[in-house]
Amino acid sequence: MATGYEPLNTLKPIGKDIWIVDGPAIRFYGMPFSTRMTVVRLANGDLWLHSPVAYDAALARALEALGPIRHLIAPNWIHYAYVGAWQEVYPEAKAWAAPGVAERAEKHGVAMRVDHDLRGDAAEAPWRGEIKQRIIEGSKIHREAVFFHEASKTLILTDLIENFEPEKIPWWMRIAGRFGRIIAPDGQMPRDMQMSFMGHHDTLRAGIEEMIGWEPERIVIAHGAWFEGDAVTELRRAFRWVLG
Repeated sequence: MATGYEPLNTLKPIGKDIWIVDGPAIRFYGMPFSTRMTVVRLANGDLWLHSPVAYDAALARALEALGPIRHLIAPNWIHYAYVGAWQEVYPEAKAWAAPGVAERAEKHGVAMRVDHDLRGDAAEAPWRGEIKQRIIEGSKIHREAVFFHEASKTLILTDLIENFEPEKIPWWMRIAGRFGRIIAPDGQMPRDMQMSFMGHHDTLRAGIEEMIGWEPERIVIAHGAWFEGDAVTELRRAFRWVLG
């Protein structure tokens, strides 16, 4: 299934020591969702894989050429499905999971080992001083760990913004996507997710304002077109419904 982001399973540099990898599409609510992993090489040479895409042997070899795979990040309750496959090949890699991931994986019978929980707003020790992080709160359903790679000024999100390009998705998905507010160039948080923050906009707003305060230059997202520039402007646009 073509995604429009070919070549897939290929390292694409976007800055010093940071790459994206566009992976195969998955079906979510019956719709084809493109996938994207972000790879960061830490100062000690270790690789940090955010939202791993489906395991691919050629991709794995390309990663090994960059450094040892040490950290597998499951940033929210939806993005964890492929962590286990990478663990099977790299058992020494540690899996770090956002709140709710371990419970959902167990509920759905997905084999994965959670080594560490991502909690609080302080960066974990292995990447402290290189990657900032925060858990975005305010929803009973969706709690997402967001990250900021300081050296490249890249904000790394997962589902808080989705930005599907109309020409790269089926016509019927465009209709659903417009209703869901996830169509480029005005991709936002999906409408159903927005509703889950009702009554807690102040909490969400605090998280968005902190991300703005990091002054990112670009934003990588998991689904659709990512933002190569004007990151703060894009954050204010995508979250205007909560920032006011």
